[in-house]
Amino acid sequence: MTAPPAISHDEEALGKAFDGRLARRLLSYVRPYGWLVFGAVLVLMVEGALQLVPPLLTRHVIDVAIPAGDTTLVRNTVIVMVVALLTQVGCAYLETLLTGLLGQKVMHDLRRQLFAHLQRLPIPFFDKNPVGRLVTRVTADVESLNELFASGVVAGLGDLFTLAAITVLMITVDWRMAIAAYLVVPGIIWVSKIFRDKVRETYREIRTRIARINAFLQERIAGMRVVQLFSRERHEQSQFAALDQSHLDAHLKSITVYALYFPAIEVLTSVALASLIVAAAPRVENELLTVGTLAAFIQLARRFYQPLQDLSDKYNTLQQAMASSERIFRLLDTPAAEGTAPAALVARRPSSEGVTVEFDDVWFAYGADSTQWVLRGVSFVVRPGETLALVGHTGAGKTTIVNLLLRFYEPQRGRILLDGRDIRDISVAELRQVVGYVQQDIFLFAGDIATNIRLSTPLSDAEVKAAAARVGADRVIAQLPDGYAQRLGERGSSVSVGERQLLSFARAIAADPALLLLDEATSAVDSEIEAEIQRGLTTLMRGRTTIAVAHRLSTITSATEILVMHQGEVRERGTHRALLARNGLYARLYRLQAGEWDAAAKASA
Repeated sequence: MTAPPAISHDEEALGKAFDGRLARRLLSYVRPYGWLVFGAVLVLMVEGALQLVPPLLTRHVIDVAIPAGDTTLVRNTVIVMVVALLTQVGCAYLETLLTGLLGQKVMHDLRRQLFAHLQRLPIPFFDKNPVGRLVTRVTADVESLNELFASGVVAGLGDLFTLAAITVLMITVDWRMAIAAYLVVPGIIWVSKIFRDKVRETYREIRTRIARINAFLQERIAGMRVVQLFSRERHEQSQFAALDQSHLDAHLKSITVYALYFPAIEVLTSVALASLIVAAAPRVENELLTVGTLAAFIQLARRFYQPLQDLSDKYNTLQQAMASSERIFRLLDTPAAEGTAPAALVARRPSSEGVTVEFDDVWFAYGADSTQWVLRGVSFVVRPGETLALVGHTGAGKTTIVNLLLRFYEPQRGRILLDGRDIRDISVAELRQVVGYVQQDIFLFAGDIATNIRLSTPLSDAEVKAAAARVGADRVIAQLPDGYAQRLGERGSSVSVGERQLLSFARAIAADPALLLLDEATSAVDSEIEAEIQRGLTTLMRGRTTIAVAHRLSTITSATEILVMHQGEVRERGTHRALLARNGLYARLYRLQAGEWDAAAKASA
């Protein structure tokens, strides 16, 4: 079998800060909440206008009220200033509330769409994309968009409005002083550019390391039994410590960049204020400029540089959001695993009907390398009421046949037919309506037993119990404290492997499928339970089509036809008796297992 392509947790390089195409797609998520955007922008404009009030009132008090000794005017001015300040605080509260609500709603919609799309992607996609990266898409990347809407684009519009209002007022009051205040703007722009370049690289490193940590945790937690069984706790701890240290280093690097940027801006702001004072001193002395105007300019200058500083940070937020949105939309644009057949092609069949399955010269290889074939020219037909068994050594291609039939993968050559129709012309949802599948790697969801048996099939409680009784799972369930309402742990960890396999069997046959696919279906149950399952299956398989991948050859002796797979090819085919009489590969496999059974029986005796 060809090795799967190497996967990487590294994030793609960040693109340009603004992409009109991506912005338009993002706006489609914002459009339903236009009232929030309108309200936030309106509040920000009011807040920006209110920032002009304190400098103007300060100039009026210094130049008019104090020289005239008018305490009433001073008191009234202070009252107006306090009212303006409280109104500004209220606007800031509303702005935070509205933009936060906007970001959460957009994030909620996008996450739901991402998860829905992930469930429809083809299985090969998950072979090439690590879990950590996909988790990062649904969590950290979506969170970046939340930051864009909550504290980025809308707040940036408010900063631009504030800058424009302050600029107009400064030029109107005294254009010479305005020029003195603008002297450090090129320096602020240069420092901000260096900051943006540095911080975007650190953010990319942080996101890469988060993806690696997510993938590492998912794999180790899922395989905790193996970790503890082989006493790998210290080794895994050291590996995690290295990953965590790299994540810490990336964060510390970003903190260092911020720690250098803000003091640099403060220094430039102080230089600007000093230049204002130097430029204003001779004019104040010659009474060409009032002290109140100078005081107002100092306040306006501070208010002018703050939005400039914020815009640089918001620019970085915008860049991060554009990069995240590009990754998110690339995921959303990945084609889903859906066919194009009309709905009537494979409708739900009566429980007594089977289907005819045909493999016609099927060739298949994993990945892009078609030189290492997993299946080579496989052909067979299995009709309603018949059972086809697939046997052979590990890696012979048995499970691959099941995966192709379920359309987890597509063959490179040949056709797979269902009742004479190519399954590529049948939608995946319709195809899987007729299939009951018991897989070797048992997976149960965290939830109650009844839900795990029922899943998407609309079965009554009585039908769920009947399905469980058919395979003997009802005896196991009866021993649980809450019966069918018993909640299982993650992946069904609160019950034994054999009990999980019984439940998966009950789930597969609950809807009376037309086609049964059994992939080593009884590998985790003891002989007594296996015999009970076989009795239930004998009744269930009447009139239906069954394809069984078998390790225990004793379970498929009554199969209509047995295919012996070897290195992706069908080397032998026939009934159990005919294959034994042929004295070939199947006979050797059977004698080998029979010897193992005899040895086990003698050992137990």
